[in-house]
Amino acid sequence: MGLRFCKEGQLVEIIVEDTQEITLFMQQEEEVEKVPPPPPPPPPIIPPVKKPSDEEERAKQIQAWWRGTLVRRTLLYAALCASIIQRWWRQVLRELPLLRQKRRRVMLEAYTRQKWAVVRLQSWFRMWRVRLRYRRLLQATRIIQMYWRYHNFHTNGFLQGRYKLTANQLGLELEIFLGSQICRITERIPFPIKN
Repeated sequence: MGLRFCKEGQLVEIIVEDTQEITLFMQQEEEVEKVPPPPPPPPPIIPPVKKPSDEEERAKQIQAWWRGTLVRRTLLYAALCASIIQRWWRQVLRELPLLRQKRRRVMLEAYTRQKWAVVRLQSWFRMWRVRLRYRRLLQATRIIQMYWRYHNFHTNGFLQGRYKLTANQLGLELEIFLGSQICRITERIPFPIKN
């Protein structure tokens, strides 16, 4: 009966023995000692070593030279392959910044084209809105002029006016003569344009 455990990397074995087991074990050993041991085995027979002849020695030298040549050829081939791979990798590393710059330039050009297209569409839309508003104002001015001319014709009045169109407003100056009365109208109409 025993106990085994490991402490600080060392194997510790504690064995607790029974005295009865020890006596039986010792008795069995005495009985085994009484039996004569078997005779030792005979030593192995080693054949005598022959000295190689000169032809065999030369053949071994030729074989060693050929094997060395094959090994050197294989090593040379491996070294050439490694140098080719290293040269290719160094070229890739040299071209990598150029490829990054080229990719960045292409991406910037694509972004600029998209940005320009968006700005152009926005400017067309704003231009269309301003033209639409201007046409409405022009139509309203024509309607007013038509009614005024009709009224002036019937009342023998007189109408004189000027208008000034700028980028962000329409300026109107009207003078209406009805016999002895004069009516002056000055109006500035701003355009709602966002910058």
